[in-house]
Amino acid sequence: MDIVLRNNLILITTGFETLNSSWMIEFLNYHSRGMLFLSKSVLVFQNDTLAQVRENFITQLSRHHAKTHDFNHEFFLRSMLKFGNQPVKIQLNKLEEPESIQVHLYAYDKHTVLISLDSPNSWVLNYMRSQLEVYVERGTDISLVINVSDFKAKARLERALNKRHILHYQIQYTYDNHFMSKLYSDFASFSFGNLSKASIDEEQKHFYTVLECPIGASQDALKKSYKKLTKVYHPDKIFHESPYLVEHYTQKFQLLQEAYQALRIVS
Repeated sequence: MDIVLRNNLILITTGFETLNSSWMIEFLNYHSRGMLFLSKSVLVFQNDTLAQVRENFITQLSRHHAKTHDFNHEFFLRSMLKFGNQPVKIQLNKLEEPESIQVHLYAYDKHTVLISLDSPNSWVLNYMRSQLEVYVERGTDISLVINVSDFKAKARLERALNKRHILHYQIQYTYDNHFMSKLYSDFASFSFGNLSKASIDEEQKHFYTVLECPIGASQDALKKSYKKLTKVYHPDKIFHESPYLVEHYTQKFQLLQEAYQALRIVS
């Protein structure tokens, strides 16, 4: 494990063993709402209501690091606590081989989807929670039941499933032959007009997902969703927050603009 204390964050580079230690998983579970999943890393933001949880985590982290590198734990802990309000960035050691994780999808019907893993993996499951939180009906340490009874919920699920890498975990999604027909049974007798003949490429499908609209949505629906989402993700609203969060909102805002401009032509 390596820890670098920077002015704007605590950078932790570690292996699978530490990544899956009980104290690391406990910290992660408490902060599932305040995580940003980046390429090959996870950024955990400060939550004032979880100050004690963060302090306990930093203490455990300092003790583990000191033991590994054989130096004074108390001295290093004092240094780390000075950075207690900064985001924590966790990334996997590049020497670690990627680990493949199978995630199973099952549609009970068009309203409910079960996401399950063969064995507990808090990183992958908390990614799902962070993306689908408002639609989670119940869950365990290896499964989530998601309410996808409206188009926005289905679009959010599709967007979550587009991500295939969490840290160095490679996600492989599996589902039976009836998954799509159950999930989208509303469209069994629905015609998209010209869209049924036209070729909708993957980029356009992605843009519909970005705007949280079903493929073939009307111009009015696209416009309404675009206006709503740009209000939520406008960078000016989080101007005083961490630069990483500002960057995330800025990228999201720009992607919304790109998606809307592209689909206005299609629609």
